[in-house]
Amino acid sequence: MEPVFALVSTVFVVIIMQSLMLTNVEAKSNVHIVYLGERQHDDPKVVTDSHHEMLATIIGSKEEASKSNGVQLQTWLFWDSQLSLQNLKHKGYLFPGVVRVIPNSIFKVQTTRSWDFLGLSSRSPSNLLHNSNMGEGVIIGIWPESKAFSDEGLGPIPSRWKGTCESGDQFNATTDCNRKIIGARWFVDGYLAENGQLNTTDNEEYYSPRDANGHGSHTSSTAAGSFVPNVSFKGLGYGTVRGGAPLARLAMYKVCWQGGQCASADILKAFDEAIYDGVDVISISIASGMPGFAEVDERNGIATGSFHAVAKGITVVCAASNDGPAAQTVQNTAPWIVTVAASSTDRAFFTHITLGNNRTILGRSIFTGKETAFTEIVYPEATELNPTSAVEIKDASFNATMVAGKVVLLYVSTIPRYTGTKNPIVVLQESGAVGVIIVRTQFDISISCYKDLACAIVDLEVGNQILMYIRSTRSPVVKLSPSKTFVGKPLSAKVAIFSSRGPSSISPAILKPDIAAPGVNILAAVAPHDRFNDNGFDVLSGTSMATPHVAGIVALLKASHHDWSPAAIKSALVTTAWKNSPSGSPTFAEGYPHNIANPFDIGGGIVNPNEAADPASDCNYRAVIEPPFGIKVSVTPQVLYFKTTEKKISYQVTVSTSHKVNTGFYFGSLTWTDGVRAVRIPLSVRTQILAPYGR
Repeated sequence: MEPVFALVSTVFVVIIMQSLMLTNVEAKSNVHIVYLGERQHDDPKVVTDSHHEMLATIIGSKEEASKSNGVQLQTWLFWDSQLSLQNLKHKGYLFPGVVRVIPNSIFKVQTTRSWDFLGLSSRSPSNLLHNSNMGEGVIIGIWPESKAFSDEGLGPIPSRWKGTCESGDQFNATTDCNRKIIGARWFVDGYLAENGQLNTTDNEEYYSPRDANGHGSHTSSTAAGSFVPNVSFKGLGYGTVRGGAPLARLAMYKVCWQGGQCASADILKAFDEAIYDGVDVISISIASGMPGFAEVDERNGIATGSFHAVAKGITVVCAASNDGPAAQTVQNTAPWIVTVAASSTDRAFFTHITLGNNRTILGRSIFTGKETAFTEIVYPEATELNPTSAVEIKDASFNATMVAGKVVLLYVSTIPRYTGTKNPIVVLQESGAVGVIIVRTQFDISISCYKDLACAIVDLEVGNQILMYIRSTRSPVVKLSPSKTFVGKPLSAKVAIFSSRGPSSISPAILKPDIAAPGVNILAAVAPHDRFNDNGFDVLSGTSMATPHVAGIVALLKASHHDWSPAAIKSALVTTAWKNSPSGSPTFAEGYPHNIANPFDIGGGIVNPNEAADPASDCNYRAVIEPPFGIKVSVTPQVLYFKTTEKKISYQVTVSTSHKVNTGFYFGSLTWTDGVRAVRIPLSVRTQILAPYGR
């Protein structure tokens, strides 16, 4: 059976019925989601009729129920009504057939080298990419005109596909969909109920599947984009851009709108549609945007919607979020989801910083402008920033006379994300500075500079050396050169500072994130009106960019192993991941200098697609234990004997501690190996002494 890969990077699934209010109820937006459990019928008409019957019972009129806007779907019912919450309950019990009534909530949105880095080079004939026929037949905000979504060389659309393309603003289903983009839907009712109409005059947005900000196009092309040769970002990262499964099909479900706002009602409706349409993989690069919002219950639309998808055999891959490096910031923590952290690769973009004493230092950035001449460099001590709150960011200011025409050395603990307040880098540019060197007390390899400003990022050690030069020189000057691409040794992968970390704040016993993948400086397709795009391509960073890497690999696995369940695929990914970088060097965690990444940073490790395709053999396995510090781990039996007729064997792990006090987490592993293949299970253990106190 041909697998179908439906990718939604901003996305999915349900039934919406809006504005069902009785005349004696004040008309105001109060969207709630009525969860009806697993749908009982596959026929959409039967489902719709049953929902109308329920509404007629609640409202008291079949005529009013039939006027509802939403219609469609299966396990969900949404509407805007205060009275509905009361009418759904009878003497404290939910209305028959209703599992739970929950409020709508808002979620947020979170290439050329990365696939070679992961061992999926298109030039190698013996890897998962080719063994899976590049994901052909698998179905996973786009700009359909992008060459990354060309259907050249693709056969007919899989016959089992039930989905469709919907027209809308600047999106024609007939001409914009093809044999690559085989599905395109958009869901906005939940967003509109919370925020009102979209402002399409002052902000780029479309009532259609068309991608307004480029986020969906970027993630989609990363997962399953077609081959596009001779691509770069203004000369950086030159090569052939493609997705992980370049022959897979794409089905898009747009649920995120202006400001990256995504309503759970729209997400749930998209999930239902994707399930019904027949997708194989769902990629979701969105999260709640609120650290600590890790509830795995019906309040979390992604957790609940993905549960229904996984139950139908669809693998769901989600972003871990971008709130790192603090602990317990990981989101999308449901155990049935594959949660993805972001790593760098063995490619980086370096900017040469030449001081007046002829010393040259390498900083990281994407600076593609002209080289600056030797220019005065200043350190505005009176305005040293530590923007840890929105107020400080908003109030950032510089003396224009001090910085105009100069390069500024700026110490910050973190560069704020663009939340509507002015970034210090923007303020510097508006004040007339010609360049900036950012000193990060927690070194970040992501892009924090404006790409049209001479800019470089250095760590605290290098920054202090530059500061000493300024203070020891009467007329300090510096020259900033355009960035250049560096590939291979001595670069090694690191967990990005922004990547959210475990443990799960709700259930630390369930290891999250599950896996890491490239999410730093990823070159892929974007909207052509993007300020910084280069012929429709741009370099972006985030766990949003890491997620489609894993989704693309899942598509390849589905194409190679049609009978693998979502649990089998997740197990294969986690247990075969690289503990160290693919080059063999340790993987470090940004934000904690010189710290090697642990399972709360990276899960099982960096995804290893070729090993995941063949994680086990028909031979016998042997247990190899790497116990956490101060912990004794034993396994029974120590050898698993597989036979032709015996595909499933159980084993028991016993853990004991020598610690006499409460501890933090210690990490180890349990590996099963036959001498050739090895599957590694990360272990995290925390000792808690339960003693009778207060005697």
